[in-house]
Amino acid sequence: MQTLVWYTVPMLLEFAGEIFYWRGPSPYLFVAILEEPGSALKAISSSVSYGWGCIPVQARIGKTEWKTSLFPKEGRYLVPIRASVQKAENLSVGDQVVIQLEVG
Repeated sequence: MQTLVWYTVPMLLEFAGEIFYWRGPSPYLFVAILEEPGSALKAISSSVSYGWGCIPVQARIGKTEWKTSLFPKEGRYLVPIRASVQKAENLSVGDQVVIQLEVG
């Protein structure tokens, strides 16, 4: 018997992760989304994604909210942590954070 799982938009996700530095063309701090919420995002990505598989979200860490886009990278999604969020929440590389995302 096959189990069907339905995901709706807007989707609310909350997860914890570690902030890391990525030295790409645009150096930035990111948090990788864990496998379980990541699979839920993949399930709805075709209906909410725009160019290159990016997914627009409203993000929140602590008391700070911002609009951003999740980036697909190596089979998972990354949440970029803006400098203004880093400053407002006193965040740096290696910090563990709880992130809330609203997709859609």
